[in-house]
Amino acid sequence: MKVLVFAFWGLYLIVGMTGCSVKKYIPEDEYLYSEAKLDLDWEEEPADKNRKEEEIRSVLYPKPNSRILGMRPGLYFHYRAENHPNFINRFLNRKWGQEPVYLSDVNTESVEELIVNRLENRGFFFSQVDTEIIRKEKSKKATLIYHTEIPKPYTLHSYQIDTDTLQIYQKMAEFMDSTLMESGRRFDLQTMKQERNRMDRKLKYEGYYNFNSEFLIFEADTNQLDGKKFDLFLRLKDQVPPKSVIPYRINQVNVYSNYKIGQDSLDQNTIRFNQKNYIQKEEYFKPERLDPFILIEENSLYNPGISAATSRRLGSSGAYKFINIRYDVIDTINSADSTGWLDANIYLSPLNMRAIRLQLQAVTKSNSFTGPSLAMTYSNRNLFGGGEVFNLTTSVGYETQIRKHDHKGLNSMLFELNGDLIFPRVLFPSRLTNWFKYAIPKTRVNLGGKYVSRTRLFTMGSIQSSYGYTWDANKFVTHELTPVSITYLNLLKSTTEFENILEQNPFLRSSFDQKFIAGLNYSYTYNGMVKHQKKHQIYWNSNIDIAGNLVSLMAGKPLDEPKKFLGMEFAQYAKADIDLRYHINLGEDQKLASRLYAGLGWAYGNSKVMPYSKQFYSGGPYSVRAFHTRGLGPGSYSGTRDGENTYFDQTGNIRLEANVEYRFPIFQYLKGAVFADAGNVWVTRDNPNTPGGRIKENFYKEIGIGAGAGLRVEIQGFVIRLDLASPVHDPRRPEDDRWILDFKKPVINLAVGYPF
Repeated sequence: MKVLVFAFWGLYLIVGMTGCSVKKYIPEDEYLYSEAKLDLDWEEEPADKNRKEEEIRSVLYPKPNSRILGMRPGLYFHYRAENHPNFINRFLNRKWGQEPVYLSDVNTESVEELIVNRLENRGFFFSQVDTEIIRKEKSKKATLIYHTEIPKPYTLHSYQIDTDTLQIYQKMAEFMDSTLMESGRRFDLQTMKQERNRMDRKLKYEGYYNFNSEFLIFEADTNQLDGKKFDLFLRLKDQVPPKSVIPYRINQVNVYSNYKIGQDSLDQNTIRFNQKNYIQKEEYFKPERLDPFILIEENSLYNPGISAATSRRLGSSGAYKFINIRYDVIDTINSADSTGWLDANIYLSPLNMRAIRLQLQAVTKSNSFTGPSLAMTYSNRNLFGGGEVFNLTTSVGYETQIRKHDHKGLNSMLFELNGDLIFPRVLFPSRLTNWFKYAIPKTRVNLGGKYVSRTRLFTMGSIQSSYGYTWDANKFVTHELTPVSITYLNLLKSTTEFENILEQNPFLRSSFDQKFIAGLNYSYTYNGMVKHQKKHQIYWNSNIDIAGNLVSLMAGKPLDEPKKFLGMEFAQYAKADIDLRYHINLGEDQKLASRLYAGLGWAYGNSKVMPYSKQFYSGGPYSVRAFHTRGLGPGSYSGTRDGENTYFDQTGNIRLEANVEYRFPIFQYLKGAVFADAGNVWVTRDNPNTPGGRIKENFYKEIGIGAGAGLRVEIQGFVIRLDLASPVHDPRRPEDDRWILDFKKPVINLAVGYPF
């Protein structure tokens, strides 16, 4: 079907380009509006000439019919549907047709007025515009040329606040140091609006609750100056309400910490704490725990920044669904200093305190494992009355290898129990809470266990626990610090087949022998993707993972090699990675997304190799999609030994990767993508069981490259993704035979969410 659609498109486009001109469809008394040109004659060219020309061009209307390679297929489809209304013509017209734009549709006088208005707004007063119409009888097309004479612009000589006895004028004069209106600046209406908004914002932060930028007016004076210069004055408009030109202070702070719409506040209990009124019928949130989130204080000047910060901090607690801060004006005005008063009422509507969520998934992995998983999460969002969130998650999953594979018949069972307790504050040292103004850090305590059984190979159990902090430095930056992270791994059972594999691969055995991992983790994230409308978006994430140093000191001098702690061999390593993403919004729901990833791990001291769970791997739906999960690397290693696939040990301590993807809409919820991925993993020490895996100077020759296309179903941010990809450069092949173009058997990747 897709081939037919493209064939019809190509056929109609070729026909339109080669013989069936739109000229014969143009009415006799009409000319097709072909284009509009600007002929700008500057008396004095501005430094931003190109930008000004683009601004003028933007007011030219209507827009001519779009062209492709000099032709107008949209117009052609419209005419064909009008004159030959069959199914195909109507379909093409509905999809790509355009109504014709004729010369008679252009109001040149209106366009001339818009050009003059735009120039005057930028300081080019007394500009002259004349329109020339060029009609081409042979092609029935018309071109408009707007000849514009642009005189020298008016520039600012001085800028000052008007003088008056009102207190607000004195306050406005204090803000002149950061003014946008500098001497020598060209007259610019947009800059004046920005200056007026700046002044309004400054006044709001000084308590002027009822002020509005519309109360300000600029007056320009050119009578005292020569050479197209002007003096500019800023003053209040006449008859501005008196309540708008005085600052306001906070009279009372009333916090309704368990608010329900329509609730009568008279039957509530009021607790006075830290000069705030905490009003709730039954104690839902302890006042001493809620108080640090609230920055609004009695007798302080009204400040929208503090109000926004309070709302943001309350939202970050995770306990509330709706947060509304309302200011009520008190009619009392202090005549001594002309100050008004406000009551700050904070209405907090909590989320349901308890919740249970069930999640059923069907998972298909590119390493041929497929199966269902079921997870159940119990949540308590206010466990101790201080906004503490407790999550208990239990999950069970089953996977089996269903496609043809060297290890066909493998299956895996997973049982997991995980508990998270999140405190919306710093537990220790508690005084640190007051250091953070943007958002209060959260303390997270985690304890969990996992049981994995893989038939024909091994059964493994693990227990992990951590204690750490997470906080937002601003809208874009998030920090995560986990000073205590402990993992205990135990190979409970292994088969003869797996023992033989471990015997043949000492590096792999060593990675499983390191049962105890204790260290420190730090993560930094800059997420510029929150600026959804911005054309250029950047995401940066970097992680540092250091383990074993403190334990090594506690273990002392070893009686045997390697050292042991509490009778267990422990891991000692350092690991770091960087994930950089760059997106370009191309408009109309189109995006060019790219990513660079680099990771390095280094085992030292008590370890010769990093723990298996901490090593890097390449391939799969979130990596190089033309290769199966763990199917690429290390280096030029082919992933086979004695005719058997050994995908489970295709890991390394170095990973490099680059991806690029063009995303485009197809219709409504269905979107498409074409992409290319490149990357691999390497090791820094020779391993006879993975020949070719060590990184060398010519490592770039061992980078796996793949390309493909995919479909995405996106509904309200939830994405189901299907990608088909094939290798283009396969480092597992002989060096002189790595470039291939074989798309007959692509790798299928089914996943949730975008890869980057």
